[in-house]
Amino acid sequence: MKTLVVIPARGGSKGIPRKNVRFMAGRPLISYAISCAKNSKNQFEVVVTSDDEEIKLVASKYGAQIVDRPASLAGDKITLDPVIYQAVEFMETKKGYRYDYVITMQPTSPLLSVNTLDSAFDFFIANDFDTVISGVNDPRLSWRVENGICIPNYSERVNRQYMKKDLKETGAFVISKRDFIKPTGRFGRKISIYEMPEREAGDIDTPQDWWIAETELNKKNILIRVDGYSRIGMGHIYRGLQLAAGFIEHKVMFVISNKSDIGIEKINESHYPYKVILDNKEIIDIIKDFKADIVINDILNTDVEYVKSLKSVGVRVVNFEDEGEGAQYADAVINALYEKDNPERNTFYGSDYYLIRDEFVINSSNRRFSNHVNNILILFGGTDPCNLTNKTVHALLKLSNVHITVILGLGYNYYDEVVKLTENHDNFEIVQNVKMMSEFMGKADIAISSQGRTMLELAAMGVPTIIMSENEREATHEFGTIKNGYLNLGSGLEVSENTIYETINWLIQCPQIRRNMSQQMLEKDLLHGYDRVKKIVLGQQ
Repeated sequence: MKTLVVIPARGGSKGIPRKNVRFMAGRPLISYAISCAKNSKNQFEVVVTSDDEEIKLVASKYGAQIVDRPASLAGDKITLDPVIYQAVEFMETKKGYRYDYVITMQPTSPLLSVNTLDSAFDFFIANDFDTVISGVNDPRLSWRVENGICIPNYSERVNRQYMKKDLKETGAFVISKRDFIKPTGRFGRKISIYEMPEREAGDIDTPQDWWIAETELNKKNILIRVDGYSRIGMGHIYRGLQLAAGFIEHKVMFVISNKSDIGIEKINESHYPYKVILDNKEIIDIIKDFKADIVINDILNTDVEYVKSLKSVGVRVVNFEDEGEGAQYADAVINALYEKDNPERNTFYGSDYYLIRDEFVINSSNRRFSNHVNNILILFGGTDPCNLTNKTVHALLKLSNVHITVILGLGYNYYDEVVKLTENHDNFEIVQNVKMMSEFMGKADIAISSQGRTMLELAAMGVPTIIMSENEREATHEFGTIKNGYLNLGSGLEVSENTIYETINWLIQCPQIRRNMSQQMLEKDLLHGYDRVKKIVLGQQ
């Protein structure tokens, strides 16, 4: 069996000038159709028929044979039928044999995959069709106009998933037996539609079509390796989910360890796909199955063996807050909570790379400073393993003329203790599982928090904040200093309840100090970190 693929590519495109040879995602548009046909398992012969010298030159560079299209077949009103017929006749004369099948492939369908083309050809052969046309299922509630009146094309209004199949031609390919290739048509009597994936069905007619197709071609498969459990908190999970939300144009999957009980629950609620592993060695098989391009690690320190194993399978590796030995082998390391004057190659330090959530971008402009303290906010993250919440609440029970909101995370294990401690104090409000943290921060005149990521969210809202570290690692987060607007009390385990009370009481009495703290926080550009981080992850910086 001999099969000829004909790719018609006329010059003089008006909607998108030089469309067929213009670069899309780093390659000429026409090259995608040529490569798709040439990579088929069926060893198709591939020709490009064109009247344009630039198109013919580019097409030949990508391995297509060239058929000169005569001027009589290059006009705007000429249909494809005589063009395809002329190309087939020319090639048969040149080769000295007759083809069995002819496939017309449009150069404007760059998303068509080799697998789809081969599957369609197998479908065509197996069923002995005369012609098979590419199509996509696109059921919609549609209307027609008759005598100026709009009439529905449906009998009842139902959701899309319950509508009957409605196949529309995509133009990606037409497969026909050679006997039906004529100057006036390419279709036989026994015709079928091959339903192709919707993602591959795009046809380039407008600049918007171009943008959509190029976005698809640039799509990456991104694995996000995170953990979240009581001892380390939920910050890594939240950052992973925030990253995933921003990579809407890419494909994302999470990988999480089996010990991350509350982390698994949170990711499951998000509806992102995820895999649970017992050991990091399992991630290599997941990378291969997922065909990952990028692996993001938000698991604190990595070792050399782990990062080298990732690099051995050809993925880009980006790590967060990694101070381990494996960091030197990653493509990029991002540490927003640390500062370095002369960072090593491919390392990015400082608050410029903090990922602020959308809600803080939205609500930061609504922040208003008050000379009088009406609301105090206490929050120590999702788990608060040192139970600094209890210590702080106990220290502030003597404050009766200020409303105090205590926010407890999902992983906090002492909820009942705090409720009992405050049950006779009407000025305390206990809140758990907050959906919009910025709403609470926006109302706070003073906050008391740990020295982790939450302090940066408070800074984005300009809330004068007293911070305490939960552990030695938090204590090294350089951003939590007086120059950035914080009163740092050091280790939360070592600070006394009296110190907490005296500090908060003093700060209540010093509006100018609080104003200065707020202004110092707002001087930092914390609202554009995501754009910087996204470029780093994708290797664009």
